Order: sequence, then structure tokens, then C-alpha cells
Amino acid sequence: MGNLLKVLTREIENYPHFFLDFENAQPTDGEREVWNQVNSVLQDSESILSGLQAYKGAGQEIRDAIQNPNDFMLQERAWNSVCPLVIKLKKFYSFSLRLEEALQSLLECLTCPPFTPTQHLEREQALAKQFAEILHFTLRFDELKMRIPAIQNDFSYYRRTISRNRINNMNLDIENEVNNEMANRMSLFYAEATPMLKTLSNATTNFVTVNKTLPLENTTDCLSTMASVCKVMLETPEYSSRFSSEDTLLFCMRVMVGVIILYDHVHPNGAFNKSSKIDMKGCIKVLKDQPADNVEGLLNALKFTTKHLNDESTPKNIRTMLQ
Repeated sequence: MGNLLKVLTREIENYPHFFLDFENAQPTDGEREVWNQVNSVLQDSESILSGLQAYKGAGQEIRDAIQNPNDFMLQERAWNSVCPLVIKLKKFYSFSLRLEEALQSLLECLTCPPFTPTQHLEREQALAKQFAEILHFTLRFDELKMRIPAIQNDFSYYRRTISRNRINNMNLDIENEVNNEMANRMSLFYAEATPMLKTLSNATTNFVTVNKTLPLENTTDCLSTMASVCKVMLETPEYSSRFSSEDTLLFCMRVMVGVIILYDHVHPNGAFNKSSKIDMKGCIKVLKDQPADNVEGLLNALKFTTKHLNDESTPKNIRTMLQ
């Protein structure tokens, strides 16, 4: 990513203007404890994505087993193919729990008094960068997951086989790894079209619910400010033309979409309302100005994982833009 991620937002009414250095921000002494905690999670994110990308599934083995129910060898082959995949799926799910905890730690730091969210983002740039990296990972994970229908097929076969074998009183070692309660939670997680984003949305909503003394605006202003910074970076040619790679553009787009979705879940009126502090028309236009292959998943995320898009209060032109 280029140095131009240090970008000064334009002086737009309601929008603060400051440098948000996604590229080079280093933790101050005050940030270091939380930064280290979050970093220990983020440093595993690439291996999680690599594991998901390499996920092949056991579709053929499962089909063979179902079509030949009396062939013990084919049943065993399917089972032995599925079990390592379920262990891998558990690893991804467990990572989502760690990510949820990391996000809540960052929200605590970036929203707590006496500073405003804008002051926090200015002062705690390293934590703001980690917040962005979590969103970047989340949308990459979900984009990959949506292209792998084998995940749910494999897991459904696993659960059916476990239930059948439990009836037959078979001792299954894998249940030490993935017991019934864990399987139920994993099943709910993978049933979501965008499971990581759903995890973060729930975590943000829970953060606001639990911290009753913290003004809601502290959280929503943090999110809307980040959305604004990303939008300006993307729509201003003097910035975007100097990005060192396409990855920088994708990073900004994913972060912008991620904070919009979180804002929409947390703010009572959502992100699409005329009173929203996010310029939704501008954000959608920025996405639509990019190559379609780069933004299809992000536009779908805005369509299908937001909460308020179809509210009556959403302007028709916004709905039309996302059709």
C-alpha cells in the first residue's frame, strides 16, 4: 500500500479532516497493550485465509457414500475425508471468536471518554489501522466462503453421520474435538452467507448494548468517520492514482463497506437514512466506478447484510443504485 493512505479528508460539513495512516502507524506506549493483544489475532489471519482458499471439500466421496449405502468401504472413505475438513472448519470458527474479542477491545479504546471518536482516531492511529485490518480480513473471508458451497454440504454430512452413529452407540473420537454443542454453534455460523461480518455486527451491537453509559454516537461517529476517510481516498484521483497497487484500492473499499455495515446494524436509523452521517450515495458511486469484478461481492454485502436498506426511510435513489 502506498504512502497515500496517509490522506487528509476534505473539509466536508460534519466530517472531520485529519490524517489516517493505515500504512505506517506504530503503536504508542498507551496503545501497546491492546495493540499486542489484537496483533496476536491478526497475525494468524493470512493462514486462515490460505486455509479457506485451499478448501476443496469432500463432495465426490460424499456422493459415492450416499449412492452406495451398503458399501462400508465408501462410507469409511467419505467419513475419513470429512473429519479433517470439520477440524479445519472448527479452526475458522474459533478464529471468529478471537476476532470478536479483538474488535471489542478496539472499540473500547476508540470510543471511551474523554476524547471524541475523531480525537481517538487521530491519536490512536495504530489501533485504527488494526480496526481496518479486521474489516479487510472479514470481507475477504466472506467473499471466499460464499464461493465454497462444499462447506455446508460437508458439515451437513458430518452432522447426519454423527447422529446416525450415535444411535448405533459408536465411539467417535472426533466428538472430543467437535462435540454436539460446538457443532450446533458452527452450524449457525456457516449457515450465514457472510459469517465473519455477522460476527462483527453482533459484536458491535453487543458492545453498544453492554456499555450503557457510553453515548451511542461515540461508536457510530467512529464508524462514520472511517467510512468518510476511505471514501475520500477512493474518489480523489490525486490520491487514488498514486496508490502503489490495486490491493490498496481493495483495502479501502473493503474497510469502507465494513464500517457502513457495522454502522447500519448499530445506529437505530441505519446508514441509509437521510440523517445518516455517512454519504451513502457517494460511497456507492465510488464502488460502482471500480471494475465490476472487484466490487460485486462488496455491493452484495451492502444489499444483503445490512439491516435498514429496505426501510421506507431509505431514499429511492439509494435503493435504485444497489439494484
